[in-house]
Amino acid sequence: MTPVFRSEGQRRKRRHGYRSGNLRGRLGLTELTQPALLAAMQVVITTIFEPTSGAEQIASALAKQGGTLWVMGDRSGPAEYLLPATQFYDIHAQRVLPFDLVKVLPEKHYTRKNLGYLLAIQAGARMLVETDDDNLPLPNYWQARIPEVAARKVLEKGWFNVYAAFGASRVWPRGLPLESVNAPVPAFSSELTPTECLIQQGLANQNPDVDAVYRLVLPLPIDFADAAPIALPAGSWCPFNSQNTTWFEEAFPLLYLPSCCTFRMTDIWRSFVAQRCLWEMGSSLGFIAATMTQERNEHSLLNDFQQEIPGYLQNHNIRIILESLTLQEGRAVDAVCANLQTCYEALVAKSILPQQELAILNAWIADVSVILSTR
Repeated sequence: MTPVFRSEGQRRKRRHGYRSGNLRGRLGLTELTQPALLAAMQVVITTIFEPTSGAEQIASALAKQGGTLWVMGDRSGPAEYLLPATQFYDIHAQRVLPFDLVKVLPEKHYTRKNLGYLLAIQAGARMLVETDDDNLPLPNYWQARIPEVAARKVLEKGWFNVYAAFGASRVWPRGLPLESVNAPVPAFSSELTPTECLIQQGLANQNPDVDAVYRLVLPLPIDFADAAPIALPAGSWCPFNSQNTTWFEEAFPLLYLPSCCTFRMTDIWRSFVAQRCLWEMGSSLGFIAATMTQERNEHSLLNDFQQEIPGYLQNHNIRIILESLTLQEGRAVDAVCANLQTCYEALVAKSILPQQELAILNAWIADVSVILSTR
């Protein structure tokens, strides 16, 4: 059992001890056994709660396979997180991490998760999975994850309601512009095509990621159809969240969660930047059938609604801004980071985000560039 960190000294001594297996490049299903892949799995969450059932289940499974659960605390929340295969960093341990980001990242904020990404990458992750502590894994959560999937491809540009491709046409993902909710769903193929998706969003059954408008007026729970993956190529847009998402190494710089926006928009606005940058990498955004169920932590729906208002007003504008940009083609870390910066500079120039965001972004780019350049 991996020791749980209980003091700052223990954390500093042990935080870089785990090294994952090599997942570089495109691997076929026959090239990687499930136990080998699970041994490489690094899962990142942030929380202000004591260990939940979902966190316990994930940690227990990772312990059997040699994986690691990275847990970022905050000012409030537990002083320790006594789960197997878990590396927990309370706010005090985070403050002494050797990252530029530590100096500028706000506290009492979901974006403390950014530090978990850096720790997992520095520990050798070639694939990183993020979730939240109110999500419970289904059996297929532990199936092999590889960049190339046999997917149905979206055939038209514009907004795409991915939930419709999994049997829920009257439900929409958080972040889809409200003006697009009743629009016809763009066509997608029924044939399966091997497609590289460096970012893959898994759906969640029962209490999926929908916005406050949906939650206030329409019914839950919902279970999605167990359908084949969907791939969104360049020009197709769909928001994705930070609740059940797999990232492969070349997309790691795009993990950055912006801090100078509301809690309900940080992962959504990140998703728009990330998929725009994926186009220049020649890769696609993937969505796969539900691999989790959600037992949602307590939320005020009216507070969620208030925090989502910037998205209701700006999400389509963000798409227009990002589509207008000229970015660099390629997958080199420098190119991906340059594209990331260009996207956020454009959002700042259009007053979607404040200037302060760029200082935090620059610290992230400095940290992730140094870590990835040493590989």
